[in-house]
Amino acid sequence: MIESDGVGDAEPQPAHRATFDVNRNTAAQIGDGNTVNIIQPPLPSVDWPVRVGLPSRLADRYQPREAEQELSDVLASGEVAVLVGAKQASGIVLSGLGGVGKSQLAANYAWRAWPDPAMDLVIWINAASRDGILFGYADAATRILRDLDPLIAQRPPEDVALSFLNWLSATDRRWLIVLDDLQDPAGLRALWPPTTGQTVVTTRRRDAALGREDRHVIEVGVFTEEVSLAYLTAKLPSHATTESDREHLRLLAADLGHLPLALAQAAAFIADNPLMSVTNYRKRLSDRKALAQALPDDASLPDEHQATVAATWSLSIDRANALTPQGFARPLLEMISLLDPAGVPAELFTTDIVLAFLAAVTPAEADPDLVRDGLSCLHRFSLITLDRTQPARAVQAHALVQRAVRENHLTGKITDLARAAAGALMEVWPEIDRDAELTRALRSASAVLHAVTFPALWATDGHQLLFRVGNSLREGGLVAAATDHFRRVLVEADNHLGADHPHTLIARSYLAVLRSEAGDLNGAIAEAAAVLEDRRRVLGDDHPDTLVARNNLAACRAEARDFVGAVAEHTGVLEDRRRILGDDHPSTLTSRNNLAMSRGEAGDYAGAVVEFERLLADRQRVQGDDHPDTLAARNNLATARVKAGDIDGADVEFQLLIQDQVRLLGADHPATLGSRHNLAACRAEAGDAARAVAELERLLEDCRRLMGDDHIATLVARHSLAGWRGDAGDIEGAVADFERLVHDRRRVLGDDHPDTLTTRNNLAYWRARAGDVAGAIAEFERLLEDQARILGADHSSSQVTRDFITKLRGALPEPGRDDL
Repeated sequence: MIESDGVGDAEPQPAHRATFDVNRNTAAQIGDGNTVNIIQPPLPSVDWPVRVGLPSRLADRYQPREAEQELSDVLASGEVAVLVGAKQASGIVLSGLGGVGKSQLAANYAWRAWPDPAMDLVIWINAASRDGILFGYADAATRILRDLDPLIAQRPPEDVALSFLNWLSATDRRWLIVLDDLQDPAGLRALWPPTTGQTVVTTRRRDAALGREDRHVIEVGVFTEEVSLAYLTAKLPSHATTESDREHLRLLAADLGHLPLALAQAAAFIADNPLMSVTNYRKRLSDRKALAQALPDDASLPDEHQATVAATWSLSIDRANALTPQGFARPLLEMISLLDPAGVPAELFTTDIVLAFLAAVTPAEADPDLVRDGLSCLHRFSLITLDRTQPARAVQAHALVQRAVRENHLTGKITDLARAAAGALMEVWPEIDRDAELTRALRSASAVLHAVTFPALWATDGHQLLFRVGNSLREGGLVAAATDHFRRVLVEADNHLGADHPHTLIARSYLAVLRSEAGDLNGAIAEAAAVLEDRRRVLGDDHPDTLVARNNLAACRAEARDFVGAVAEHTGVLEDRRRILGDDHPSTLTSRNNLAMSRGEAGDYAGAVVEFERLLADRQRVQGDDHPDTLAARNNLATARVKAGDIDGADVEFQLLIQDQVRLLGADHPATLGSRHNLAACRAEAGDAARAVAELERLLEDCRRLMGDDHIATLVARHSLAGWRGDAGDIEGAVADFERLVHDRRRVLGDDHPDTLTTRNNLAYWRARAGDVAGAIAEFERLLEDQARILGADHSSSQVTRDFITKLRGALPEPGRDDL
């Protein structure tokens, strides 16, 4: 297995065929391709009406506006048309500068539709990215189309979106979709909803493509004087008792350019300070605006209201900071200004690293309660929004406020703030990505942080967050996205740290493994060998990182099924580790594990059992019975026993192991899930396919719940379940499910990945078992062409496929499972 050598999640572990990434000492699972369809309990019917997402909270003292009436008038005609089944255009685009209230207008309309039972479907989607739009459509589709397609959650997001849009165009249901904060119209390419319902889009963009005949563009400007005065009067009633008071409010609104965002901050400031007059606030504002306007112009800031927001923010943060004796409000807002405006978890700001940062930059000792008070104070002054209904994005900030903070007030602070925020993201990031919304929020927050503070995260050798993001993408099955990420990391590491820096080499190691996972096995071996050569040149033969690189090259060889080469490489690494590190060093024990694993994969199962027995005894002596590596050694020993034919002994060991893993790691830990898979496969090897199917069905349900549909572990469980269900007699089901699994593995892993090839092999096998001999031969022939191209014509897998074709063309004997 691939080893780590030092940065955050460090170097990756390639996902071996039919294997959970339990940890670096986990052996391959039983069976290299046993298996199909996911039989789940019946899904409930759709409970109408359906609501997806959650509109933005309406501002206090929300003010009706002319644009709102225009929006309602246009949608009213469309809504009536939908009610009678007409196909009338009703797409609305709200366009305007930041801070003018586009999202508030859309939210007001959505909240009016939300409780209306006559509106069957209301969807609110953060459209800042194409992924956000796809995930929003997928969420709706899985709720609405599940009766038509029970496996819709397993399909690619683009396919699910297309199915959902097709349903929208044909349904008689009444629906409203709001796509909020569209950053790039290209993100809606092929994703515009049809004209059979109501669509509202908010955006700052004014691209010509937004103004087609079936879309009504509504320009949203600042408040009118009348609306501004109504808002300030409602927010500041004690300052509006006389005509003179109202005149001062009118002048204040003009000072603020009638910008809703600035009006909200000014009103919050004045309302919170009983001794503050409107005249006094205007004087302070004038002084702060003069300062803001004296700053150099920045062409990257297109918003006309930058100076106004900078001034109102400056006054408000001073007041907020004064009301938090610890002075936490300012540094908290400064950190928030570096993160995703769509929101981050509130827990980010009560992490140990943020508490330590606050204690270093303020005179007070920080604690979580005081930090929460600081966040509440920022919310009180309209500097941020706290939304407890969205835990993953509870702390939100307007992008205009963030920009004002970054451009005017962070000189000399960026690096320290960026590294504290990055450390906090690492601290709240779970070991296992189980919450999809939290994972998306952490990835997007990390991306924004890196973009607005670049190159701060490369100071002092580079931050581990850069590697954590890529590894999260990889573990989530997003191989292409992970590859793109690590390519950028490699370029940046090379530029800032140099080609020979350890973190540059680690980025290259990740890319080598990703090449393997994308099916480029020869390319992966070549890159791993190049990394090894450079480490030898820079660090010397005996450096621990050089030994890690040798181990990783061996792992890549094993992934390519060059087990002889892997055994030879692991043998050499073990000898050197014993010489340099000693017999009981954890890395030496790891090499013993990897050598035993490769020997088993090469066919020496009895030798692997003996080696794993010795290794387990040494793990127990050196690390203790409850150490995760000891538990992994027990798993690997039981797996080797199965391969060696000791099924009963393996069954008992797996049962005892699972009990201890539940006690020590928890029922949902990946290692526990891996052992459950291995126990089910063990029972299938013993001939009890029905029992294996039942256990794998439960395991698959847990994998989906914990890790999602596209995680490697979920795909492995589906693969195993498919084959064992076929063995239990459901051959047609096996064919159908392998067809779906081939599609998903191609989408997640790529056409050339070894797991994709293995699944195609099993699909062809079950086609033959189902009686479709011609179809099976054709599938095997296509597979053989790809195997010869990717693995080589003489590779063992290519030879097995060739033999299978010969059997099928002959007397058509029934192939045994060993043929797989």
